[in-house]
Amino acid sequence: MEKRIKELVSILNEYNRQYYVFDNPTVSDYEYDMLLRELEELEAKYPQFRDPASPTQRVGGEALKQFESYTHPVPLDSLQDVFSEEELYAFDGRVREVLDTPEYVVELKIDGLSVALEYEKGIFVRGATRGDGAVGEDVTANLKTIKTIPLSIENAPERLIVRGEVYMPYEVFLRLNEEREEREETPFKNPRNAAAGALRQLDSKIAAERGLDIIVFNLQLASESAPDTHSETLKWLSSFGFKVSPHRKTFTDIKDAYKEILNLGELRGTLPFQIDGAVVKVNNIKDRERLGRTAKFPKWAAAYKYPPEQKETVLEDIVIQVGRTGVLTPNAVLTPVYVAGVTVSRATLHNEDFIRDRDLMIGDTVVIQKAGDIIPEVVRVVKEKRPEGAIPYKMPEVCPVCGSPVFRIPDEAAIRCQNPDCPAQRSRNIIHFASRDAMDIEGLGPAVVEALIGEGLISDSADLYTLKKESIANIDRMGEKSAENLLSAIDASRERDLARVIFALGIRHVGQKTGKVLAKRFKTMDALMNATVDELKTVDDIGLTTAESIVNWFSLDHSQALIARLKENGVNMESLEAVTDTRFEGMTFVLTGALSRFTRDKASELIESLGGKVSSSVSKKTTYVVVGEDAGSKLRKAQELGIAILNEEEFITLSGMEV
Repeated sequence: MEKRIKELVSILNEYNRQYYVFDNPTVSDYEYDMLLRELEELEAKYPQFRDPASPTQRVGGEALKQFESYTHPVPLDSLQDVFSEEELYAFDGRVREVLDTPEYVVELKIDGLSVALEYEKGIFVRGATRGDGAVGEDVTANLKTIKTIPLSIENAPERLIVRGEVYMPYEVFLRLNEEREEREETPFKNPRNAAAGALRQLDSKIAAERGLDIIVFNLQLASESAPDTHSETLKWLSSFGFKVSPHRKTFTDIKDAYKEILNLGELRGTLPFQIDGAVVKVNNIKDRERLGRTAKFPKWAAAYKYPPEQKETVLEDIVIQVGRTGVLTPNAVLTPVYVAGVTVSRATLHNEDFIRDRDLMIGDTVVIQKAGDIIPEVVRVVKEKRPEGAIPYKMPEVCPVCGSPVFRIPDEAAIRCQNPDCPAQRSRNIIHFASRDAMDIEGLGPAVVEALIGEGLISDSADLYTLKKESIANIDRMGEKSAENLLSAIDASRERDLARVIFALGIRHVGQKTGKVLAKRFKTMDALMNATVDELKTVDDIGLTTAESIVNWFSLDHSQALIARLKENGVNMESLEAVTDTRFEGMTFVLTGALSRFTRDKASELIESLGGKVSSSVSKKTTYVVVGEDAGSKLRKAQELGIAILNEEEFITLSGMEV
């Protein structure tokens, strides 16, 4: 069995390399899946033969309690930025003070998170973030989930360290933001922030779901001789299975290098990843040693940063999109214009206030740019070009999808459709209900939900629990096995805790945390349904707006019918979490500063499990303020009010936490 396991690891890793690194699939998905299934079964039966380089190790393991710090054997330097042709030529002048005929490599500057990957005897043993360049965080478990990182290398040096840039592909970024917006969560600002957040998840299973990728751009250390130039080194690393910097060229004339920088700038938006510039590096490794470094940067490289590209176009129309919670979002229809590498014809206008504040009229000439080179946005109106026939825009008074009246709550920017049965909201409500943080129904993604609705099999979340295998199997691209898996996931969701069920209902202003608070206070769905506004307001963190939203939602006939049908279909309606240790009962904690021994989420969960409350602000009602490094205004306010302050060690002792 050991021989077969090793054989399968070798075969599957080569299939992965061809698919993910070279975009050259050499086997069908089905054949790959069958071989992977065989490997999983063998490893489960013979765990003593499990290979650390096995592709089964990419799915994520047990959640960590914290990241360990890691000192880089070779510092991960940052680069000097240049912003103009003149500054680039000045860099070249400094290089030529030392070198007579330098050769440069020009390559893309990917906007991601820099990491070092370390190999011993060809096995990936460690990966760490850049940190401050000298010390980073060990994120090996999360890096193992990235399929373009080889877990083993044949004929590698005894010790090898390479540097790469972890990024989130545009396609993944846009999908994640769409899902977050459906849940009315703040979308990620840009792919770099999203990638950094994913790589620093303590639970590597979450990192595995985020679809990260990496491009290796530098050799840090090799115990055996490596090529003499950077360009040859990248080819050498590519032969080991690394995905290396694309679009790289060499030049001896800095003017030609500058032309290439401009050419690469035209690729913005057409690449699968975000770039924020181009990097110019001296190619010869020994020449780099001669040039040395300043206190901050190596003297042999510079990063040319691109400015945001803005273009003028015409606002031809404004159309409305209706979201999961009934929000009407205006979108600009633009005369197509080429910006940052792609043709843009649409841009979100967010809400009625956004349109009014910018004085937008249909027919206006507007300036647009792509925020982070990704999301088109309207920057301003060119008022001097406003035509005589420009038309002021007014938000509709009825939903454009179902025709129901719309309303705007005072002090909110959003205008909403009042109809809970609006077709535009139906699929998004079900998708939210099934999402990981709600009922966690694996396999019930947007495409499957749309297909089930399209076939007339479901119209709301309760219908999920009446589905039959035969009906699901007949849907295009499903089949019996997929149907069985989906029904199994749906069945498992019947036992979710009340807190998840409350969050899954999609009540406005009720997020995950509020769902937990309500489940803890009311214990059953019936008790929550019968709660008054005044009763709800007495619950920690429930204000008037949220209380009214909850009461209004449960007062609807549609909502009551949905709850009744969920009950009939066996969905749990009681809190499963009992507080057995109440040492923090009646206490309020505030967490501030950078915590190193545990995450804020971990600390918050512990406090709540012991009967306490976590607040975001310090007041006279605060019992303790737990401080990490660089604690700021909250610490000062606690000192002014005489609130007890705990460092991490003191908090651990007080809570009995095992770290």
